[in-house]
Amino acid sequence: MPQAWEGAWTVASGHPAASPETGPEASGRDAVGMALDVCGDGRGIGACLPVVTPPLRCAGVRGTWSPPMKLQSRMLSLAVLAALPALALADDGAADLDQVLVTATRTPIALQDSIAPAQVIDRAQIESSQATSLQELLQGRAGINLTNAGGLGKQSSLFLRGTNSSHTVVLVDGVRINSADLGLAMYQDLPLAQIERVEIVRGPQSSLYGADAIGGVIQIFTRRNQGDFAPHFQLGGGSNGLREASGGIGGGTERGWFGADIAYQHSDGIDACRGSATLFTGCFADEPDRDGYRNLSKSLRGGYNLSDQWTVEGSALRADGKNHYDGYYNYSETRQQVLAGKVRYTPSEQLTLTANVGRSDNESDNFGDFGARGSAQTHRDSASLQADIGIAEGQLLSAGVDWSEDNLDGSSAGYLVDSRRNTGVFLQYQARFGRHQLQASARNDDNQQFGNHATGSLGWAMELGHGLRVNASYGTAFKAPTFSDLYDPWSGVPTLDPEKSKSANLGISQQGQGWRWGLDVYETRIDDLITYDAATFRMQQVEKARIRGAELTGGATVAGFDINAQLSFTDPRNRTNGSAQFDNWLARRAQQTARLDIDRRFGDFRTGLTVQGAGKRYDDAANAVKVGGYGTLDLRAEYALTPAWSVLARVANVFDREYETVAWFNQPGREYQLSVRYQPR
Repeated sequence: MPQAWEGAWTVASGHPAASPETGPEASGRDAVGMALDVCGDGRGIGACLPVVTPPLRCAGVRGTWSPPMKLQSRMLSLAVLAALPALALADDGAADLDQVLVTATRTPIALQDSIAPAQVIDRAQIESSQATSLQELLQGRAGINLTNAGGLGKQSSLFLRGTNSSHTVVLVDGVRINSADLGLAMYQDLPLAQIERVEIVRGPQSSLYGADAIGGVIQIFTRRNQGDFAPHFQLGGGSNGLREASGGIGGGTERGWFGADIAYQHSDGIDACRGSATLFTGCFADEPDRDGYRNLSKSLRGGYNLSDQWTVEGSALRADGKNHYDGYYNYSETRQQVLAGKVRYTPSEQLTLTANVGRSDNESDNFGDFGARGSAQTHRDSASLQADIGIAEGQLLSAGVDWSEDNLDGSSAGYLVDSRRNTGVFLQYQARFGRHQLQASARNDDNQQFGNHATGSLGWAMELGHGLRVNASYGTAFKAPTFSDLYDPWSGVPTLDPEKSKSANLGISQQGQGWRWGLDVYETRIDDLITYDAATFRMQQVEKARIRGAELTGGATVAGFDINAQLSFTDPRNRTNGSAQFDNWLARRAQQTARLDIDRRFGDFRTGLTVQGAGKRYDDAANAVKVGGYGTLDLRAEYALTPAWSVLARVANVFDREYETVAWFNQPGREYQLSVRYQPR
């Protein structure tokens, strides 16, 4: 399975380009010669699941629960829509909203020039949000449905554009972290204190990244240090016994850079599951207690320019978690580790060669009552080589090979097959011809277990003037069944086939000085979708699934207020003729999600709010268990005591709403946070 983009020097400028390990750099021009304006300030895994025995998946026999909030998701959608007309009133003097994006093409481009719908969240936005987890940061953003089983540190699943939670490739510094066992990413164990930026690319990306990228790709870059060496730290606390501490040191010059960080987060938690001791109901346990969580993470990164032609870089991230929850297993110890290394050679302005190596480890030990114990360790080794060749002005050809090997070690499940290799070869062409932009890519993956699978993608965009732009794209993707899908002793089916998809996207957007808006509509059809059948407690394949959706986004600065609004509609359906579940919603996906962020600075004081929510969803494939919609309001404030010292305060879920995103599993009520930060500017 592939790495992320493997770096290149930009063809037009000869400056160092971006990479998963380094993030984007202010190189002046992108890979196809477009000007950039860069602002420098700007389960193995099963251990984290509440239950890892059959009761975990017995959604079809759970009791129903629907909070009295039917109007909240509609009101939130109206609030987001009401904010969008403010674009027309945007300040002419506002800063350009353009940013650099790496993930959409495996080369650096301007975000506004991406044919694939995409979003970038940088460090300034992360700090401004005062979010306590990656899930909070991503919740409500365009195309994203998130579920959480009981609060901070508990199992969280992300459904991108209505596809399965295992249909999104998640990378950390270019290394894939999806578990080889379940195919899921441990979002809940990736601390925000270690993250520099997040890139979200929506839509099929298998022609660049191989298996699993049916819904898209999310890439996380660990922190990057520039300028004088200096320390930074943050201390805080809050409701439910929250204690947080993070700090580090780093800096760099034109020749090299280095940084190190450590972060600790501890919460006494809430009662994760409202519980039921009834067989196969809820979390299969009645444990009315607090379910706490602890996470200790460390990271190292550095790079050095050996000469004008040679650059080496490396990074390491490790997060250790201790998690209490309710169920057959009720305590787990987890470890997530990512190692990445890169060597880049640029013999000329027209050619760059980049070699990457990486390793990701996911380990867990699960403990329950009466001596119950389970464990799993999954490891993925990977390597890649990519060449970026400037074949003419405004035209870039990229070719590469990705290799990976997945292994399950020490698993208590005892799977029939516990390792497999994958080799992918890809080719991509990017070009600009006047007002037209083109991106075409093709790839073949040779999977040791499932043979060869070819995928492709074609995208086109056209500038219409006055900042208006239209785009269209079509792509295919596939996903190989995970080890758990095939060999789990409770639910596995060894005869499962790979999933295959076809997707189309149409979009229109406009960007001006200090404002932007965009609308994308899409359809994805998936053959042999792998789902869980609560009636048989086994995995099954849905012959046909169809997902239609639309995403409306906008941002502006109006009278000093920074406004960002996102509204998504997703219609994920089982379209298998003759099935008893024909036209049912796919499980745990809300049709409507929305998010509104408003921030304002008054000298040394900054304040903001986030309104986000989702409509109803069904917790099971039979659509028998409905989970009601919800909407929440968060308020935040920050005061700069000096240029380096700041005090931050936040109130989450201001109106103390009671809601669930997974049936039976609670979400936190109103919470308060207070922290102090030291960060030299």
